Amino acid sequence: MAAGPRAGWALGAVSFAESSFFPIPPDAMLVPMILARPERAYRLALIATVTSVLGGIAGYAIGYFLYESLGRPIIEFYGYTEGFETMRATYREWGLWIILIKGLTPIPYKIVTIASGVSGFALGPFILASILTRGARFFLIALLLRHFGEPIRVFVERRLTLITSAFLVLIIAGFAALKFI
Repeated sequence: MAAGPRAGWALGAVSFAESSFFPIPPDAMLVPMILARPERAYRLALIATVTSVLGGIAGYAIGYFLYESLGRPIIEFYGYTEGFETMRATYREWGLWIILIKGLTPIPYKIVTIASGVSGFALGPFILASILTRGARFFLIALLLRHFGEPIRVFVERRLTLITSAFLVLIIAGFAALKFI
């Protein structure tokens, strides 16, 4: 599927969903897609960025308009209730920095988007910070894979189990970090 004609659509759907409710980051799709078609690296990074920001706006809307009916159940489902309340309280002073830092990390971005909406963080700066951080993250991946693609592809093919295990550990660490931050 990574090299297929619908790869961009699938990446866009995952990027959108991950920013508002879905647990798996788009990197899991972006990396093999770029390795399969390196000439499309920047196009794929753009798709991931745009749809991630749009999904972030949806997450913001969940927090702003639907927190009690939809946002709180999402936060509770992932076990972030305690950490979420702490993050929500710090938004008044550090909101922009929270978005900028967490947008670049594997910590689930949906938590940031929902918290931004709940706290009433200004939508314009939220969108600009999301574009900056999500774009930096996805375009950095695209740049590195486009430049070092073949050696990375060989490495991935030889050590796929190790890489997927490490990626899973990073996802779990991101969820754990958010719970204790």
